[in-house]
Amino acid sequence: MATIYFGLGSNVLPEENLRLGMHELRRRYGELQVSATYRSAAVGFDGEDFLNLVVGLESELTPRAICQEIELIHNLAGRERGSDKWESRPLDIDLLLYNDLVSDESPVRVPRADILQYSFVLRPLAELAPDLEHPLTGKTMMQHWREFDAGSHPLERVSVI
Repeated sequence: MATIYFGLGSNVLPEENLRLGMHELRRRYGELQVSATYRSAAVGFDGEDFLNLVVGLESELTPRAICQEIELIHNLAGRERGSDKWESRPLDIDLLLYNDLVSDESPVRVPRADILQYSFVLRPLAELAPDLEHPLTGKTMMQHWREFDAGSHPLERVSVI
């Protein structure tokens, strides 16, 4: 069994689409560990605020099969892949970690660089798995969060999911 962490985000009907994403993950994988939900400003473009959270689960599926499942869930939420990386989206599910695997072969890119770049990924991950070691740095997620410039991208904890 692999321990897997996903980042989920939405800024188009975010409460509805995050619930859909979590429902589909639960249906496919069973029990989920779920972080708090955080509101943050859009990054890289002008758009509505995002709601973000992190989910942990266990699965016997391969990383490639996991990525295929993610795309099926994106389709259920009506996500259309555009040419612009920085755009509004009904649902974004990113594979953050798959055990301690290090891979940069599309579609499996883990650990996801976003973990160390964005507060809306690192904070909920550190909350959910504070003692989990980053496969490249060897530091725990909580150590990374303590060192992170939280003011660079402020978060607001919200009670919606």
